[in-house]
Amino acid sequence: MADPSTLAAHIETLGLSRVACVGDVMLDRFVYGRVERTSPEAPVPILRTDRDVYMLGGAGNVVRNLVSLGAKATLLSVIGDDEVGRRLTGMVGREERVEPHLLVERGRPSTEKTRFVAGAQQLLRADSETTEAIEPRAVESLLGLARDAFAACDVVVLSDYAKGVLTPALAPRLIEAAHGAGRPVVVDPKGRDFARYAGAAVLTPNRAELALAAGESLESEDAIVAVCRDLVARHRFGAILVTRSRDGMTLVGAEGCVAHLAAEAREVFDVSGAGDTVVATLAAALGQGVGLTACAQLANAAAGVAVGRVGTAAVGAADLLHAVRAGDLSASEAKIVPLGAAEDAVAGWRARGQRIAFTNGCFDLLHPGHVSLLRQARRAADRLVVGLNSDASVHRLKGEGRPVQGEAARAQVLASLETVDLVVVFAEDTPLRLIEALRPDCLVKGSDYTVDEVVGADIVQGYGGTVLIAENEPGYSTTGTIDRLRG
Repeated sequence: MADPSTLAAHIETLGLSRVACVGDVMLDRFVYGRVERTSPEAPVPILRTDRDVYMLGGAGNVVRNLVSLGAKATLLSVIGDDEVGRRLTGMVGREERVEPHLLVERGRPSTEKTRFVAGAQQLLRADSETTEAIEPRAVESLLGLARDAFAACDVVVLSDYAKGVLTPALAPRLIEAAHGAGRPVVVDPKGRDFARYAGAAVLTPNRAELALAAGESLESEDAIVAVCRDLVARHRFGAILVTRSRDGMTLVGAEGCVAHLAAEAREVFDVSGAGDTVVATLAAALGQGVGLTACAQLANAAAGVAVGRVGTAAVGAADLLHAVRAGDLSASEAKIVPLGAAEDAVAGWRARGQRIAFTNGCFDLLHPGHVSLLRQARRAADRLVVGLNSDASVHRLKGEGRPVQGEAARAQVLASLETVDLVVVFAEDTPLRLIEALRPDCLVKGSDYTVDEVVGADIVQGYGGTVLIAENEPGYSTTGTIDRLRG
């Protein structure tokens, strides 16, 4: 197994990968709201909707995750000539690091999955789709585009959601074309017959998909390993990586190697799209020549991040880096997180009914005034997130000679305080981006500000949050301390 520092080094290279992804692209729609009562017409909850969110799903979500990791992607799929298809085309077109090839087949409905969510709980999913195979003309067009794309990529992904794009005849021809270009193939499989994926470098079934292909229940690790070894030998797979939900992952290689990876997630809120995250991370690492076991470790860490989020997940390189280093961090260091990880934590706290407070500042040379501010902020809610100005930001705001302490040291001191739950460093002059992303219930600043002067106050008050002006401790300021030291 690779250690965290080795995995961190691999993460730095993921953005160099070029990945060609062929498969079923779909539209993921999330309808968010609140449940306050039950319908008088039937014993079902009434969802009072707040907002709709649209995301790329299926092969599109694989590509979203690749882009989040910094990689470049080519997406090849078939959609219908309908409103959903047009929305998909527009969404893919806005991804700067994606080269899209979406063939339109008249009369074919595009796939849309609608999930109704209250808090962190998914109430219902409604699917609009077809599983009919794409037309022969579309098969040949897709194959021609794929051959050109494979020549310019490092690795190929087949994302099979059994919606008709990767037909039993097309999948083997795509793998043959990839081999002709000297490219490894990662397959997210579906169905009973894995023979169509013969020669793939890695398959990534979940436990249920593997059991379906094996025709038997797989309750033990030994049973999973035995089935994987048989499939690897029969179909010349390089390896099979089985995702096993709370039981982690199992990697079985062609050389007889077996590795069991414990689940990385601390809390699970939504498994939507986690398999796509696994495939994307694995492929990006494989494209850079990372060994299979280390690829699996990275994919496992990414899955742990993904299932801790609400909605279809896209895991960024910074989030993944934080995840692989978390095991080596002290309790206080683990509080220092990128914005994506902070959003995950806040979503989890909020799902449990906890209120979130937010304050920000330079916090250069921490003094009793800072401690008092943080204590008052923490009393206003169940959790406190602190936005910390980066070194460059402090220098712009405070001038020459500032900050006295670097951002790493300032963050570590803040994180060591019991009143602080998370520290997020931001590079801008104001924390507006953090406030918009985290949507705190209470925004806190010191009494040298009025409510009208607090950055983000209008946003927080606009969605029903509050702004707290904390009392300042007289006689304390970093600037004053520095002046006395100079004197």
